[in-house]
Amino acid sequence: MRVLVIGSGGREHALLIGLKNDPSVTDLHVAPGNAGTSAIATNHAVDVVSGEAVVALAQKLDADLVVIGPEVPLVLGVADALREAGIATFGPSARAAQIEGSKAFAKDVMAAAGVKTAHAEIVDNPAHLDAALDRFGPTWVVKDDGLAAGKGVVVTPDRDVARDHAAECLESGHPVLLESFLDGPEVSLFCLVDGETVVPLLPAQDHKRVGDNDAGPNTGGMGAYTPLPWLPAEMTERIVDEVVKPVAAEMVKRGIPFSGLLYAGLAIGKDGPAVVEFNCRFGDPETQAVLALLKSPLGAALNATATGTLADLPPLEWRDGAAVTVVVAAENYPGKPRTGDIITGADAEGVLHAGTARNADGAIVSAGGRVLAVVGTGADLAEARTQAYARIEKIKLPGSHFRTDIGRNALEGRISI
Repeated sequence: MRVLVIGSGGREHALLIGLKNDPSVTDLHVAPGNAGTSAIATNHAVDVVSGEAVVALAQKLDADLVVIGPEVPLVLGVADALREAGIATFGPSARAAQIEGSKAFAKDVMAAAGVKTAHAEIVDNPAHLDAALDRFGPTWVVKDDGLAAGKGVVVTPDRDVARDHAAECLESGHPVLLESFLDGPEVSLFCLVDGETVVPLLPAQDHKRVGDNDAGPNTGGMGAYTPLPWLPAEMTERIVDEVVKPVAAEMVKRGIPFSGLLYAGLAIGKDGPAVVEFNCRFGDPETQAVLALLKSPLGAALNATATGTLADLPPLEWRDGAAVTVVVAAENYPGKPRTGDIITGADAEGVLHAGTARNADGAIVSAGGRVLAVVGTGADLAEARTQAYARIEKIKLPGSHFRTDIGRNALEGRISI
C-alpha cells in the first residue's frame, strides 16, 4: 500500500511510525508533515483544507489510502472530495464530522441514541447569557460550539470566569454550550468505526491543563498514558455497548454513517460512563501512547475501516505493559508560543515531532506551541514514566516547559471511580 497521511503534528508522526511498521505499507507520504516526519516519509507542501489540492496530491502519488489526521479538513469535507475521486480514505464525511464540529449536533445524536451525557443548553444571544448561567453551577462548564483546537472549554467554580469565556465566544460569532458538570475521572476511548461495526483501541487518559496538578488554562493536551490501571477491564466493553455503538447506529439511521476514528471523551461516574465530548479523529497526545502498544498492523486496520471491511479484521493485538506521552511545549504556550529556537536531542528514539521545522541551515527548530511528544514504554506505568522523563532530559529547547506529573496520580493510586 502507498499511504498518504494528512497533518503536521505529533499524532501524524505516531501514525506514520505505526504505518512504517506494517509490512503491507510500501510507500509513505505526509502533507505537510514536520521536521521529524521527513525521516520516515516524504513530506509534501499542500493546503490540507483544500479538497481539490489533497485529491491532486493523492492522485499524483497514486495513493492507495489517505489517512486524515486533523479535524479541520474533515469538517470541511476533504474526505468527501477524496472519496468522490475514488480514493480509499480514513476519516468521516463532513456531515459525520459534525459529531465534533458542532456540540449541538452531537447532543442531538446522543439524545436520540439514549446516550448519557451532561444536561446542556445552547446560548446564541448575549441577552440570554446571564439567565442561562443562573441555571448552572456551582461548577460551570462553558464550551465554544465550534472547533477550538482543544482550548474552547472552560471548567470553573467562578461564575465571572465562566461568563467572560461565554461572552468572548459569542462576540466572535460562535454560539456557546453550557453544560452540567460531570464528576468522575475522564477517559479517552478511540474506536475504529465502519457504519455499525465498532472496534475499540486501548483506553487512555489525557492531561489537558498546562501545569502540574491540573493548574492553569486548558491546552490541546500536555500528556497521556495507557492503559488505565484504575479502570475495570469490563468498562471498555460497557463504553462500546452503551455509548459508541448506539451513536454509530444513530448516525447510520440518519443516513450519515461514520467511517474512521470516533473518539469518545467520557467521565466515569458512579453510574457508569457519561459523554463529555466526541471527536471525529485520533486524539493528540493520546494517539502517541496508544499506538506505541499496538501489535497488529496499523495500515491493515485503517484500510479495513476505509474500505468498509472492518468487520472482517482479525481482533487487534496489544503489547503488554504501559506507554506514557509527555508533551514538550514552547515558551508561553498555550498563549502565542515563541518559535524559531534550535532544538537538540529531537532525533532520539521515542521523540515524536509536532511543532517543528528546519531553518535555512537545516537545523531543527520550534515552529508551534506543542513542539515534541516524548513517548516512554515499559512493563508497567512506573517504568514507562521513567523512560519518558529520561528521554526528555536529553532534549534542549530554550524556554520550553512540560508537566512532570503525567500518569502520576494513577501510579500512586489516587484515581478511583
